[in-house]
Amino acid sequence: QVQLVESGGGLVQAGGSLRLSCAASGRTLSSYGMGWFRQAPGKEREFVAAISWSDSTYYADSLKGRFSIYRENAKNTVYLQMNSLKPEDTAVYYCGADVDRNLGSPRSQAKYDYWGQGTQVTVSS
Repeated sequence: QVQLVESGGGLVQAGGSLRLSCAASGRTLSSYGMGWFRQAPGKEREFVAAISWSDSTYYADSLKGRFSIYRENAKNTVYLQMNSLKPEDTAVYYCGADVDRNLGSPRSQAKYDYWGQGTQVTVSS
């Protein structure tokens, strides 16, 4: 069973930065695409950023320029660097892994086979 564990969330002042990480465990994996999604209380889960198995990157239009996604050379951990944080960034952030290299948009939750438990990001104003 593939397990994903997010870390790096916490409380930060508006304008600050956080780096989230998502590490895979359970078995050795080949390269795969990974995505970040977030869900605020009472809101739908929304796409944040993704990186494909071939390292193409994708961002929500509203977040591009503030958030960056990248992976370790080992291809088993993905990071989300978040800068200039705003209160509206407050949410639980989830990572997903496209282990099977599914068809579909990396912006779609349906593309991902495994999910982490989420990490809370709270941005105060």
